[in-house]
Amino acid sequence: HENPEALSRTTEIAERCNLHLEKNQHVFPHFEVPEGETLDSFFARVVRQGFDQRRAQLERLRAAGKLRSPLEAYEERLNYEIELIQQMKFAGYFLIVWDFIRFAREKCIPVGPGRGSAAGSLVSYALHITDIDPLQYDLFFERFLNPERITFPDVDIDFCMRRRGEVINYVTEKYGRENVSQIITFGTMGAKAVIRDAARVMDVPFTEADRIAKQVPNVLNITLEEALEQSPELRQMRESDPRVADLLTIAMSLEGLARHASTHAAGVVISPQPLQEIVPLHKSGKDEITTQYAMDDLEKIGLLKMDFLGLTTLTILDDAVKLIESTRGEKVDLENLLLDDAAAYEMLGKGLTGGIFQFESRGMTDILRRVKPNRLADLTALNALYRPGPIQMIDDFIARKTGKKKVTYDLPQLKDILEETYGVIVYQEQVMQIAATVAGFSMGEADVLRRAMGKKKHEVMVAQREKFMAGAKKNNVPEKKAEKLFELMEQFAGYGFNKSHSAAYALVAYQTAYLKAHYPVEFMAALLTAEIGNQEKLTHYLNQCRDMGIAILPPDVNSSDHTFTPAGSGIRFGLTAIKNVGEAAIESVVEARKKLGRFDHLFQFCENVDLRLLNKRVIESLIKAGAMDSLGARRAQMSAALDHAMDLGQKKQRQEAAGQGGLFGSFEPAGPVASLSLPDAPEWTESEKLAGEKEVLGFYVTGHPLERYREALASLTHHDSASVDDLQHETAVSLAGILTMVRIRPSRKGDLWASATLEDLHGSVELLVFPQTLKQVQNLLKPDAVVLVSGRVRQEEGARPKVVVNEIRSLESVADKTKAEVLIRLNLCAAPEKLLENLESLLRAHPGQNPVVFELIQPGNFTARLRARRPPGVNADDALLDEIRAVCGLDSVSLEAQKLQ
Repeated sequence: HENPEALSRTTEIAERCNLHLEKNQHVFPHFEVPEGETLDSFFARVVRQGFDQRRAQLERLRAAGKLRSPLEAYEERLNYEIELIQQMKFAGYFLIVWDFIRFAREKCIPVGPGRGSAAGSLVSYALHITDIDPLQYDLFFERFLNPERITFPDVDIDFCMRRRGEVINYVTEKYGRENVSQIITFGTMGAKAVIRDAARVMDVPFTEADRIAKQVPNVLNITLEEALEQSPELRQMRESDPRVADLLTIAMSLEGLARHASTHAAGVVISPQPLQEIVPLHKSGKDEITTQYAMDDLEKIGLLKMDFLGLTTLTILDDAVKLIESTRGEKVDLENLLLDDAAAYEMLGKGLTGGIFQFESRGMTDILRRVKPNRLADLTALNALYRPGPIQMIDDFIARKTGKKKVTYDLPQLKDILEETYGVIVYQEQVMQIAATVAGFSMGEADVLRRAMGKKKHEVMVAQREKFMAGAKKNNVPEKKAEKLFELMEQFAGYGFNKSHSAAYALVAYQTAYLKAHYPVEFMAALLTAEIGNQEKLTHYLNQCRDMGIAILPPDVNSSDHTFTPAGSGIRFGLTAIKNVGEAAIESVVEARKKLGRFDHLFQFCENVDLRLLNKRVIESLIKAGAMDSLGARRAQMSAALDHAMDLGQKKQRQEAAGQGGLFGSFEPAGPVASLSLPDAPEWTESEKLAGEKEVLGFYVTGHPLERYREALASLTHHDSASVDDLQHETAVSLAGILTMVRIRPSRKGDLWASATLEDLHGSVELLVFPQTLKQVQNLLKPDAVVLVSGRVRQEEGARPKVVVNEIRSLESVADKTKAEVLIRLNLCAAPEKLLENLESLLRAHPGQNPVVFELIQPGNFTARLRARRPPGVNADDALLDEIRAVCGLDSVSLEAQKLQ
């Protein structure tokens, strides 16, 4: 508005394109329909054809007695949705989405079951845009689209991460490169970041700025104003230090401003005409063309924007299904799985959630152990509850689910609505149902109420309350009960989650659990393949494979494919995982192996692979990785003979290129093996072999330096590198591992401090060693040292937690001087009845030598430790610890080192 020329240009564009959102005139690309049909008639025909394809599945469910609604209800709902979509002029939108999803399915590109409120649409289900039957799961179309809330329909589509680009290319080619663009997104200055940014300009030392920023509570999207209300420490800093007050004043004036621009990870805009005629465009530093308007602004001017999201889990599922078919000859139809598989739910109830979509965090694993889910509805509810806000309701939900708390309903009408979630309001859709059932709201009006509650608009809420109370009175609901129910709805609407989204993601979670329960080798192989390049996750999942009894086999030029593959009851490393070995080199190895059948000898290998692609460094990497062990020689022998073998191989390949016979053309296959023996070099030591594997794979495959300490680790450590992620700031930890990447450097004051990486059997974590501690531990702070570390967790916004070191000791020096005692922590305020009796019988069932200590906690009052007299000792194996966790909670038990006198 301050630039008349720009304002005139904007007005001209808006008028020319007729972008009037309030008149519901959106700018969709032209969708070509067959001659003789209108857009609406073609839309209706495509929807009904799609529903006819779905009908067979509905018939199967009806025959099995599992279809919740009669087919007549489907017909009625379908007619209603078709008419409403046509009335709102969104038929073109649905056809565009249907078209590119149809392309993806025809090209066998995995597509997700649908996310967000679109899963509540039967039309979307009929068009195969979503795979969730909305009537079967009580999902409402009005949560997605209704005439009383004129907004753009929003369909976010998940595609296979590997092939998502093919769908975007299809859309680009179909609607024109000038008409399709990715969308800009702006990073803004959040509460903590703006303090640090302003401090840097004001020359406030980093450590001081960091200390101030850490007083901002870890609440999503918190503002500085809210932080000052919630944090007494931050208020005290501002009141006692004028410089901090100035810093916060400046930071508050900058808060929320755009800090940088980048390309939206999934957003794509599709226009009926060249985008440069409608919106300004931006060229990024990577030469990517994006709109200058962000996603919400594009929607406001009526343009069609889509989210083409890449979901790695879809890639994993697709790879696993293909592996199952290739190794077992079985075809798994994920879209038509029965959703009551006992093995899948039993696995989830045990907390074996590694690789399970949305359910593998430490906190969620603990909840699954307590809930023991046995139906998809439980997974849907937990997926909705395990979020900031509603997480406070999980204990109540679990108590009702497990029968520890009686399920009651204030009104009989609520039973049908809340029975699935044991009387707890979990979903936004339930708020809508209550408004419709109790107060006679239409579903469209109920959605308006739900939005008003979520946004907490006072004026709107006053009017909505009056309307609700009037409707409840008309339905003979007592006034006090109606008031109480409205207040309850208002409370839960702020937390309530979209059931359509939660149900879609619960289905994906179930599919991953089903495959892991029934085809663990193929599933884990697909999971490992998806994480190639992410050393942290690969280490984590490789250790999970070993815990599951799945052997991890080293890469092998005679057996390995590009990726991780099943090998009997184990998983074979893929050649892609080896550093320095590129795709072209792998192709050469695979092609030569197909021609020969297998490689028998180093010289034969060097003759037949393309040595222009496999130089000395590549083959050395193969040897170090153990990928050439199947050639029947020691790694040291092959390394010593490599130069000679490559010279002979290059000579033979030059002769072949010149049309001459092969070097060993007249010999039988055993000929070169007999005539060209390898030098009798002594094999590398175990530590040298492991170091080689670590160098080129990033992992230890045939062993691990910590293996010899495995028993001692249970008593010496309470945590590992993986569990640190879930710990609170300043939590005390003890870890054991191997030091790598040790760096010692001066601070601004000139004092020396250090950083290092500690690698253990589960991954790695960064260590910080500050000057005072460094003076005490510097002699142990060396690469490859095997150490025991004590310290505290340091949580930092936007980064993995680190550990601030208090003490470092040589693991070898302390491993033989301890025995483990089982420490069981009990919160006396939350302990269920007969807990101690149950624990005693559990401990008596596992007799052994480990003493038991109880830590009794009365929050805000006292903490006391008592050594158990009976039983005198237990066998502290994993089975016992898991059983204690199942009874008392995930963090209720640990093994503590006890020094022998």
